[in-house]
Amino acid sequence: MTRWIVCGRFPQSHGKSRVGDRRVLSGIIFVNRNGLRWRDAPREYGPHKTLYNSWKRWGDMAIFMRMMDGLSAAKAEPRTIMIDATYLKAHRIASSLRPKKGIHAV
Repeated sequence: MTRWIVCGRFPQSHGKSRVGDRRVLSGIIFVNRNGLRWRDAPREYGPHKTLYNSWKRWGDMAIFMRMMDGLSAAKAEPRTIMIDATYLKAHRIASSLRPKKGIHAV
């Protein structure tokens, strides 16, 4: 322990390298936009546990609220503002593609 203090350096990490914040943010947006479970996130965004932990930690620190405040600020150009709050919930039976009795395709 004293070795790294004497030479003035921090100990090197022996774990996996850190995933970039930009990639993690893209993964969080992808999961939330598509209504997926964290486990179903594509591997390109990093481990699903990292996505969830970052989402939880950044949500607790109000990072997303500050991002939305920045996007909706009065000094921002109107053409750059886009906040989409669309939410659509479909029932399980809505995905059925079977033709119903008495209904004919035109």
